[in-house]
Amino acid sequence: MTTYKEIVGQKITKVSSDPSEAKTGQMWYNSTDGKLRALGMSTAWSSASPIITGREYAAAGIGTQGANIVAGGYAYNPDTRVTNCEEYNGSGWTAITAISEGKYIAGGAGSVTAGLVFGGSAPPYTGNTEEYNGSAWSEQTNMTTARSIYHGQAGGPDGQTAGLAISGYNGSNIGNVEEYNGSSWSEETNVSTARRAGTGFGTQTAATFATGYTTTNVNTVEDYNGTSWTTGTSTNVAKSSAASSSMSQSSAVIFGGNTNASVQVTTNESWDGTSWTVAPALAVGRAGLNGAGTGTAAIAVSGYKELSGPTNNAPTDTEEFNVSTQVITAAAWASGGVLPVAVYDNAGAGTQTAGLSFGGDTSPDGKTTATFEYDGSSWSSGGALGTGRRELGGFGTQTAAVACCGGNYPASTLSEEYNGSSWTAGNATSVARTMMGAAGVLTSGLVCGGNPGTITTTEEYNGSIWGSGGALPVGKQSNDSFGNIVTAIRNVGGNTSPANYVNTSESYDGTNWTSGPTMTYGADRVTATGSSTSGLVFSGRLGPSTSRTAATMYFDGTGFISAPNLAQTRSGGAASAKGETSNASSFVAGGATPSRLTATEEFTGETTAGNITDFSVS
Repeated sequence: MTTYKEIVGQKITKVSSDPSEAKTGQMWYNSTDGKLRALGMSTAWSSASPIITGREYAAAGIGTQGANIVAGGYAYNPDTRVTNCEEYNGSGWTAITAISEGKYIAGGAGSVTAGLVFGGSAPPYTGNTEEYNGSAWSEQTNMTTARSIYHGQAGGPDGQTAGLAISGYNGSNIGNVEEYNGSSWSEETNVSTARRAGTGFGTQTAATFATGYTTTNVNTVEDYNGTSWTTGTSTNVAKSSAASSSMSQSSAVIFGGNTNASVQVTTNESWDGTSWTVAPALAVGRAGLNGAGTGTAAIAVSGYKELSGPTNNAPTDTEEFNVSTQVITAAAWASGGVLPVAVYDNAGAGTQTAGLSFGGDTSPDGKTTATFEYDGSSWSSGGALGTGRRELGGFGTQTAAVACCGGNYPASTLSEEYNGSSWTAGNATSVARTMMGAAGVLTSGLVCGGNPGTITTTEEYNGSIWGSGGALPVGKQSNDSFGNIVTAIRNVGGNTSPANYVNTSESYDGTNWTSGPTMTYGADRVTATGSSTSGLVFSGRLGPSTSRTAATMYFDGTGFISAPNLAQTRSGGAASAKGETSNASSFVAGGATPSRLTATEEFTGETTAGNITDFSVS
């Protein structure tokens, strides 16, 4: 009989506590709990960063869970077939080059550097085919039969040169099958049961087409060997407009869809090459969603939650499916302590467990001197500012913070320092301003932009005095900044005129500002935190009306990608220090929506941990 040591190479160890980083295959006996333990398999969906442009129908899905493209789609209210394309890197979505034709229910195959989108409803039904090379789309030869593909596609990672279009709809259900060879389409053997809204997965020579709608929803499955179709093992649930992982015929999941015209389901089934088994359900029931990935690492994006869209206009939901020895806790915002007073246009400093909120207004003309300290769970009163003001800047730590400028009308040059218990007057800035970006630490910080007008000037603080810095490329107000040292600051958002709410960013090297990548949305009174290579930007005002947003985005040092939304729409709140070392934790407190808020929300980045499981000793 083979022993555990002969298989793994070591004995089962006896320990008093579980290892902090258990390894796959490792077993141990916890003498404290009297349990034999190891890493067990975890199978679950987890929420992920929302797509930027919501769709009722995602047009085409390309790639894997961690490198995925969604192209085109459909949004209600108003009815719009979009050309928008977005790419997912495993953390968030970013906008990429659009396809040439606005359409939905198209097919997709290939990878994020060699993608293929074909067919769909433009309207009318189209056979349009486009290839993606990682930066741009190019028109190719149209399909022989124009149609809506729904999710009847296959091809896997080589789909750009070996794509497969299965069945579909062009006024009636059709069973036509076509193969793509990298330059043209050819008609192949039809499926036995013509249907629309089915889902396909696998490659051009080993594909499966499952479920769909004839005159009713079906659980029909057919398998393709590159030449002909044969009847496969039926799914447990008859449904249509479901999605699937796309890479392999022998390992897949089919999820979501509808079982009748008004019921969008969360059901999920797993295929191991032999049989279908019930798998963990989606958190959000939806149909017409986009799917991609493998049977052990899939992604579900967007989709419609009801038959018509006005109350669920353009869903942005993204979920990830994983089968692994790791438990994934998704990044998310959660409720924190409640501020003692509702306040707007306050400033912040510190960290999620040692933070500050100071200044702001408690009524249209109620400039406050109040300072509140945060310990990660509740707020308590700190030392009062020497001068109450709103729309001020703040940076630093809970025991070494700076409050600068602000006011109401007029703007001020005031600067104060906080030592953990009280504020003292500091050296004044040269330029009076409000609604500006501020970032850094006590001995290395700056302010930039602001009001009145749209200011371009920057001033740097060394802990004693303010000095002139480089000018912004374009004057802004209601902008914000993040970074932990004056030689590495990023400025984001704002408005360049009363009606121009921008998504632009700029980076500062201690001397000059340079234009940077665009954000995922444009707004003023955004809030930002983190370092110049690991930032978090969220909330804001989308226009001159009272329209606020709960949107959040990561900055990874190169570009902006979507992140989990706040629970509460708001603008003009206080955040943890702009000098946090990463975007893994933050808070936002106060702000307006448009009424003033006491609510605090805390952000925690995604974490993974071993799925420690008890095993029987028998």
